[in-house]
Amino acid sequence: MNETDVTREGLEHVRPRHASRGEQPMVPDAEFGSYYGQPIINQPVWRGPDIAGYFFLGGLGGAASVMAAGAHLSGRGELARALKIGGAVAGALSTVALIHDLGRRARFVNMLRTFKPTSPMSVGSWVLAAYAPAATVAAASDLTGIAPGIGTLATTGAAALGPILATYTAALVSNTAVPAWHDAYREMPFVFASSAVTSAAGLALVAAPLEECGPARFLGVLGAAAELGTERVMEERMGLAREAFYEDKASTYQRAARGLLGVGIVGSLAGRRSRLAGALSGAALLAGSAFTRFAIFEAGLASAADPKYTVVPQRQRLEARGGRSTSAVTNGHAPADAVPSEPPPT
Repeated sequence: MNETDVTREGLEHVRPRHASRGEQPMVPDAEFGSYYGQPIINQPVWRGPDIAGYFFLGGLGGAASVMAAGAHLSGRGELARALKIGGAVAGALSTVALIHDLGRRARFVNMLRTFKPTSPMSVGSWVLAAYAPAATVAAASDLTGIAPGIGTLATTGAAALGPILATYTAALVSNTAVPAWHDAYREMPFVFASSAVTSAAGLALVAAPLEECGPARFLGVLGAAAELGTERVMEERMGLAREAFYEDKASTYQRAARGLLGVGIVGSLAGRRSRLAGALSGAALLAGSAFTRFAIFEAGLASAADPKYTVVPQRQRLEARGGRSTSAVTNGHAPADAVPSEPPPT
C-alpha cells in the first residue's frame, strides 16, 4: 500500500522503488537549463585581448621587478637593466590594456578616488598606479645613470609592489561567480605566481647576456614546472568546471601553453652554453606563460555561458546536504549565490 502524502513542501513518506520489481519512474529527472537558453549568471564584460593581456603583463612586470632587485644586489648589471626595462614596459602596457577595456581614462582615475581593502580591484588599481611610475623611474635611472639613489629607491619600491601586482588578479577573478574561476580560488594564486616567475625568467633569458642568466635559467625551469603542476592540481580539484578548459579557445591555449612550457624547460636545461638556445627557450617560456593566462580567461567565459557549470554543482551540493528538491534550480531560476560578489569593471 502506497502511503505517500502530498504536502506544501512536496511528497512525504514516498515508498522506495524496488529494482527487482522492474519499476521505472514515470517522469524522468529534470535537466538543467535556463529561461530561453540565457546564461544563469551575468557573463563577464571583459574583453579577451585587453584583460587576458592585463593578467599576463601584470604578472610579468611584478616578477621582473623582484628579479631586477635581486640582480641589482648581486652585481648582475645587464640582467638587472633588462628586467627593469621589461618591468617598466609591462607596467605601462598593463595600464594601457586596463584603460582600453574600461573605455575612458576617467574611469581608471575614478577607481582611485577611494581605497577599499576588501576589494581586489580597488587594491590592484592602487598597486598598479604606484608600481608603473616606480618601475619607469628605476629603468630610466639605470639607462641614463641620473640620480642613482632615486633609481635604487624606485627599484626597491617596484620590487615591494611586484608580488601583489603579479597575484592580485587571481583574487580578482576568484571573487566572482564564474565557475571556472571561483571553483579554483585555492590554487589560482599559485598558478598566477608561478606563471609570473616563468615569464620574467623568460624575458631575462631573451634579453640578458648568457653569463648573467644562471639565476634566471634556474627560476625559469622552477617556475614553469610549478606552473604546469599547480595548473594540473587546480583542474583536478575544481570538479565539473574543469571541462571548460577543454572547450574551444581555452583548449587551444592550454595545449599551446603546456607545449611551450615543456620546450622552455628542456631548452633551458640543454642550452646552458648557447646564447641562441637560451633566447629561444626564454621566448618559449614567455609565450607559454601568456597562453596560460589566456586559457584561464577563456575557460572562465565558457563556464559562464553554459548553465550546466552553475546548476549541476549546486544540485550536487543540495543533494549532499540532504536539502529540498532541486527543481528550483533545474527550472531555470538563478540561485542566490549565482550573483558575482564583485562585478567586472565597466
